[in-house]
Amino acid sequence: MNKLAILTGLTGFAAVALGAFGAHALKPHLDAVQTETYRTAVNYHLVHAVAMLVLLVGGGEANKILRISFYLFFAGVICFSGSLYLLATRHLTLADGLAFLGPVTPLGGVLMIAGWLNLVRMKTS
Repeated sequence: MNKLAILTGLTGFAAVALGAFGAHALKPHLDAVQTETYRTAVNYHLVHAVAMLVLLVGGGEANKILRISFYLFFAGVICFSGSLYLLATRHLTLADGLAFLGPVTPLGGVLMIAGWLNLVRMKTS
């Protein structure tokens, strides 16, 4: 199994698992703003996991442009969704002192945007 397939599977798994965890175990512990923040993290996480799958199936292992977008999406998920997960739950975890992660969220968004814009470089045949 190649590295991109492993990362795609783990990213999709984490999106579904964290979504279920948020909807069930965290629901009574989050206020409305925290819940919305957590949902945003899950939404972007899952959408970009599917995008990574599409890039993988589309030849991402062999195509440099697809591979770059794949890694930009992956890094974006880590930074964007990861920071939102921590920020939404920081009162429940050891992440309470991690308010500095706020600027990491937009960085993750920029990485995701860069992944999409990178696809513009694809040549149509």
